[in-house]
Amino acid sequence: MSVANLPTPKRKKLPLTQGQLALPLAAFLTLFYVIPMVVLLAASFQPARGGGFTLAQYAEFFTDSANIRVLTLTFWLGLQVTIACLIFGYPVAYFYHQATARWKTILTFLILLPLLTSAVVRTFGWVVILGRQGLINSLLVGLGMIDEPIKLLFTHLGVAMAMTQIWLPLMVLSIIASLSQIDPRLAAASESLGGGKWRTFWQITLPLSLPGIISGCLLVFALTVSSFVTPSIIGGGQLMYMPTLIYQQGVVLLNKPFAAAVSAVLLIMVLIVVFLLSTLGQRTRKYVQ
Repeated sequence: MSVANLPTPKRKKLPLTQGQLALPLAAFLTLFYVIPMVVLLAASFQPARGGGFTLAQYAEFFTDSANIRVLTLTFWLGLQVTIACLIFGYPVAYFYHQATARWKTILTFLILLPLLTSAVVRTFGWVVILGRQGLINSLLVGLGMIDEPIKLLFTHLGVAMAMTQIWLPLMVLSIIASLSQIDPRLAAASESLGGGKWRTFWQITLPLSLPGIISGCLLVFALTVSSFVTPSIIGGGQLMYMPTLIYQQGVVLLNKPFAAAVSAVLLIMVLIVVFLLSTLGQRTRKYVQ
């Protein structure tokens, strides 16, 4: 057999590295997130008319007490909704963690069911619930707790209640994911050493579930302060939050540089909260090591 007729060896394909696998995602994020963010930040340093570089938009925002009040109210809303979701969500997640397989199936359906419905639909449902003749007022009047219906719609309390119900499943799912990673032998060892259920919960379960709590708080807070539809519908245009202010300045008044500056301020506020919670999360890693 001649040399020309010898079969050529097949070239072995090298496996893709992690960097090569991440290239499509990096390109997608750069095109649809990083570049628009850079454009937004650049627009916030432009004057209202003409070109150039100026800090006038940020000076206008921080020198107006009404804008500071909107920023404070938005942060307060995010904090209230986050705390409420944590208070109501942790018991549900803990019950799910301790439940049997049959109950876990039922609870999974109940937890995911709200996510299968549009937030707009749920928001309009809360309009009916919070009305003067709605479910809450009818229940309170029927129980004799109030003499006449109270105003819940178009109030900050009504917005917080609706936002809590909308983002509660995200908090529950985050805590469930953290609880599922806890070794069940730790609780059994604690009980065998004389630790009661409460002591086991406070010294083992709760510290080990802190990563899920922090992740849930990050999700709920970021989504709450950036929500536009629910505060606009429940608030009825009578309450002003940062997303509403951005819409008003950018779409209604066509003051795009100022709207970009307000967006940058909102982004910075979220990043500060993310940094603080991430720092707290780094300190909780000693519990899971």
